[in-house]
Formats: sequence, structure tokens, C-alpha cells
Amino acid sequence: MKPAFTLHSPDTATDYVLYIEAPSPAENNNAPLPALLFMDGDDQFSAAVEAYHRARKAGKIPPLLLVGVGYGASYSKPANKRGRDYTASPHTDEPTSGGAEPFMDFLTGTLWTELARRYPLHPDRRGIGGHSLGSLLALYALWREPLFFTDYLASAPSLWWDSREILSFAARRHAQNPVLPARLFLSVGEDDSASMTGDLSLLEGQLKKHPFDRLVVTSRCFAHRDHFNVMPDAFEAGLIALFGNAPVNATASQS
Repeated sequence: MKPAFTLHSPDTATDYVLYIEAPSPAENNNAPLPALLFMDGDDQFSAAVEAYHRARKAGKIPPLLLVGVGYGASYSKPANKRGRDYTASPHTDEPTSGGAEPFMDFLTGTLWTELARRYPLHPDRRGIGGHSLGSLLALYALWREPLFFTDYLASAPSLWWDSREILSFAARRHAQNPVLPARLFLSVGEDDSASMTGDLSLLEGQLKKHPFDRLVVTSRCFAHRDHFNVMPDAFEAGLIALFGNAPVNATASQS
């Protein structure tokens, strides 16, 4: 897809390339739009847009604003900073890792302010989603204080990062405050690696043993899907689960 605009982040000193899928004013009657930020916009946003249009055509979700956050460079290119931005803790696998906090400041501050200037955003329907390392960031956003987003789409999350530190982060968040007014969609392909499916089971078990009050969790395992071809199914099912007909009784605080 063609980028919509580029935005500089004072938090990460990086220029981000933004991809936009927005309904026409006629389709939406100029009503406030629920918005969802998708990570890995350069490589995965087209799959998200296709999933969105399938769900819209089937009448399963309302008009949404989808925003792909990218770098103007694919996964393996030096300009792509996903290894830095999507990880909350440093790891030897990626020398620049551990930059999720300033990146979150960009998403919830500079970027969201710019989106609100350009589009009629719904004040209480703010989403973040991704696949693999991008959904690791979505989970970090869920357990980060203050809570900003209301809806979280995590497809095949890279829970393995830094010896599953994200599970410890969730446990600390629960110990500090077990109330979490949000909606979470988790998924994985049944043919993904044993570590990916097993780690997701660990997270599911942790959330069942220590549930967050007001956190609505939906989890799906897609048959005959692996880490790569699961995205169309996961994105479509996630959009329906999060933004379908049932209203969300969740309000996150502005940071």
C-alpha cells in the first residue's frame, strides 16, 4: 500500500511511515471512528486491510480506522526498527532491543494526537494489534500503566522473548492492580512451532489462574495454519471479536 504520511517521533528520534485505511464520510456518516494501530505496517498491513474488508462485507464489524505503523522498510532492512521498538527488555538476540517504552510514548502521544487532528476518533475505542513480535508489543501495552488502549489483538505473540519476561510483567501488573477494563484477542496457528503454541498455553493458563477483573479474553487456535499463513484468519477473527456487534464496556485513561 502507498503510505499516507510520515511522522517524526521525538521519543525515538525516528521517522515513521503511516499507512491508513479509513471509511469514506458517506460510509461512516462522519461518526467517531474506533481506531486500531497495526504494527509491522510495511509488511503486514495489507493482510489486515483485506481481513477488515472481508469482515465489513459480511456485516460483522462497523467502519473502523486502521493505521499501519511502519518504517518504510521491510523486516530485514536496517531502517526497520521493530527489534528495538517492539521489545520492552533488552536481549542479546537484538543489540538495540528494549525500546518499547519510548515507542509507546510515541504511539499514545505524538501519533494519536496527529490521528485525532486528521480523523474523528472515538474517544473510548482505541486498539493496538500485531503479529509475532508486534503482538508482543500489544501485550506490553495491555499491562503497561497507564492503560491507554481498550482493544488488543495479539496474533502468535513472541512470548519467548527474554525468557518469557512478558509473563512476569503481567504477573507484576496483576499484583499491583488486578482491574483491567479492556478486551484481548489471542490466537495462534495449530501448526506453529511447539514453543509458540506452548507459550500461548502458558499465558492462557496464567490468565485463568490469576484473572484480571473486567478483562474480556478471547483465544483461538486455527487449524491447518502456521506462523506465516495464520495472519488473514487471525486478523479477521480478531477484528470481529474486538469490534463486533457486542459493545465494549471498557474505558482506558488518557496518558
